[in-house]
Amino acid sequence: MPQGGEKDEVFCMKELEERILKDGGVKAGGVLKVDSFLNHQLDVGLYRKMAQEWKRLFEDCNINKILTIEASGIGLACVAGEVFGDIPVVFAKKAQSINIDGEVYSTKIESFTHKKVYDVILSRKYLTSEDHVLIIDDFLANGCALNGLIDLVSEAGATLEGIGIAIEKGFQKGGKMIRDRGIRLESLAIIDKMDDETGAITFR
Repeated sequence: MPQGGEKDEVFCMKELEERILKDGGVKAGGVLKVDSFLNHQLDVGLYRKMAQEWKRLFEDCNINKILTIEASGIGLACVAGEVFGDIPVVFAKKAQSINIDGEVYSTKIESFTHKKVYDVILSRKYLTSEDHVLIIDDFLANGCALNGLIDLVSEAGATLEGIGIAIEKGFQKGGKMIRDRGIRLESLAIIDKMDDETGAITFR
């Protein structure tokens, strides 16, 4: 990799880490609050920089569709879709909707944050065996949501090119589980330790 590319990568990741330290907060139960810039109020400029980094990391892949899950992954995936050349973004829904007609792919996922199991569906019209998919999401903890999305890609017969994650909790099992399956996973910030008493965050 050219030296300039290495500098760009370090800058992007450091900027995200610094933003987490500045505006994030640690709560009991292994919860990281970053709702001021990532998953409630959205810093679109930061989103674009993250998307540009994924574009660089996956530049060798022929990606024609981005997949995420509602709700907090949608904004990030949409910015990535634009950066990747205005490619379609499709998101899996956590509940049956009257707006979805015809056959669907379905799976079940358990939310780490909400401690709830969801039935997740995706219309078969929007994911086919011809698609080369990049999964985008804001967080990776135990990997339940990602495994559900991977199942949907597999059910469709599509090609999973990789996964882009904004923040990975490296002290939980999700990242290792995904990588052990041989799936390409690019997380822009990996947290190895959080202390809810002191608020300290240690990055990999």
